[in-house]
Amino acid sequence: MAEFHMSLGTKNRQQQTAEQCKAHLRQKHMDKLVLVEEFIHELEGSGKDRDLTKWGQFTDASHIQAEMLKRLDEQFDKWLNPG
Repeated sequence: MAEFHMSLGTKNRQQQTAEQCKAHLRQKHMDKLVLVEEFIHELEGSGKDRDLTKWGQFTDASHIQAEMLKRLDEQFDKWLNPG
């Protein structure tokens, strides 16, 4: 039973991280919403293949939101301006 609660907590945390990241990108880059949505789609996929765990790459053990969003912004900038 404890495993169920742990995995549910992890799943909720992953969902929360994904939602925070997507909201941040959408707010910060309102002028580039089509590109933001494309980035989101490329990162997590879609439909039944959607993988919210991909957003975890922007977090660290301390779960500091500002650091997570900084990493996210850096990755989005690299995606926008490759090479």
